[in-house]
Amino acid sequence: MASRIDLDLAHAYQANPQKDSDYALLPLQISFLAGGAYALLGPSGCGKTTMLNLMSGLIRPSQGSVLFDGVDVTDKSPQERNIAQVFQFPVIYDTMTVAENLAFPLRNRRMKEAEIRKRVEHVAEMLELSAQLKQRASGLTADAKQKISLGRGLVRSDVSAILFDEPLTVIDPHLKWQLRRKLKEVHQELKLTLVYVTHDQVEALTFAQEVVVMARGKALQTGTAEALFEKPAHSFVGHFIGSPGMNFLTGEIADQALIYGDRRLRLSNAQAHSLKGLKHIKLGIRPEYVSVQPEASEDSLPAQVEKVQDLGTSMLLTINCAGQSLRARLPLTQLRIDVGTTVHINILGNRTCFYHNEELVL
Repeated sequence: MASRIDLDLAHAYQANPQKDSDYALLPLQISFLAGGAYALLGPSGCGKTTMLNLMSGLIRPSQGSVLFDGVDVTDKSPQERNIAQVFQFPVIYDTMTVAENLAFPLRNRRMKEAEIRKRVEHVAEMLELSAQLKQRASGLTADAKQKISLGRGLVRSDVSAILFDEPLTVIDPHLKWQLRRKLKEVHQELKLTLVYVTHDQVEALTFAQEVVVMARGKALQTGTAEALFEKPAHSFVGHFIGSPGMNFLTGEIADQALIYGDRRLRLSNAQAHSLKGLKHIKLGIRPEYVSVQPEASEDSLPAQVEKVQDLGTSMLLTINCAGQSLRARLPLTQLRIDVGTTVHINILGNRTCFYHNEELVL
């Protein structure tokens, strides 16, 4: 039965941590609802695997607690927590057949053979392994072996959660989407609590219902793909999510206006109210939302095109505006723009974000 997981903890691998950099995972409170599909996303060394191992019981937090369905399991082993963990490299027995590998956790629990066979056949069908049940695991491809690792977690009816630590790293790129699709299908059918660690935003955003974006031992934002894209709570999230990431431009707020370069751009009443009391501001805007026009308008800024990339489905412009560089993604149907061209851009709109001390204020 799927479990809710609540973390209220911090972790340092060294004794007596004194400063933020001493922590692998800074103090946090976070919940993973029963039956939810979550991804922990961030660069190497940000604390993703540490968080996963704290959930599983492979390591004990140096501060705080881990709760499963409200029960403190901080001192319990992975076996006592009834979790399954799938690692980067498939953990299977090469000398066993696929069926024997899938049955192994159930035989350890002394389940009746008829029930074992029923569970193995059901999971094999779900993972498209039915035709390979009698094959030895040693001769299988990496993606098939990883399916077996997944299956050994799914075959147990008592599993509380399945935790994935970059499980597609060793899989050929053209097979990754197939395994992601299969994971989503499995989740929809079984409604297990799934937590998936990755540094690949495509994997995270296509698999998970909610994504936890992490950096430097801190969970910066938890949200849907849409929320992370439209309203990044921290400038790092804006930079990390998207290809390319969010543009960031610096300016000043004065008398209900944004001072950018030598231009004064009017703020809406809502923007002016939310930014009241701030002077220095960082403006964030996605390349998709930068408006580029050949002619000037009242609220536009002149800019010089420095680079043009044809992406097949769109054009990506690199533009210099008042000494600051930004990118704009345009449809191919728009008028062709060449390097060196002066264009006029609009950076203030209802999809523009504002940051102070790297945190979202509007």
